[in-house]
Amino acid sequence: MYASPDSEARPALPARVLLADDHPAILALAAATLAVACMVIGAVRDGRELVAAVQRLDPEVVVLDITMPEINGIEAAREIHRSHPGTRLVFLTVHEDVDYARAAFAAGGLGYVVKSRLASDLLPAVRAALAGRRFLSPTIHVDDGV
Repeated sequence: MYASPDSEARPALPARVLLADDHPAILALAAATLAVACMVIGAVRDGRELVAAVQRLDPEVVVLDITMPEINGIEAAREIHRSHPGTRLVFLTVHEDVDYARAAFAAGGLGYVVKSRLASDLLPAVRAALAGRRFLSPTIHVDDGV
């Protein structure tokens, strides 16, 4: 029996990820952490650059900080979620306050990782987002859900 090329199993391509943070060291650490399973296609340092880069690069996943110049991450996420609803958003932030996590999820985020857990949580958060599932760093204490 002949198998068409479409019916054969193909290896999954690495997810295309765009990073946004105003700290170069965090960008470098996030890129190195994700490089084992993802293709980092760009890194920007403010919210306005992020929105423009999403338009230009069409990433599958955006990893973004909340506190950034020009446009904060929550506002940038809202714009990206409206214009590119298929783009998965994962927040990477110092904010361990549940109200920030709620705002991030309300803006379209699927992941919320605190920077102190970047090494252990970022890749699982990206994988969860790609699967359409939420991820929340376990240091965020939630009593009634996010």
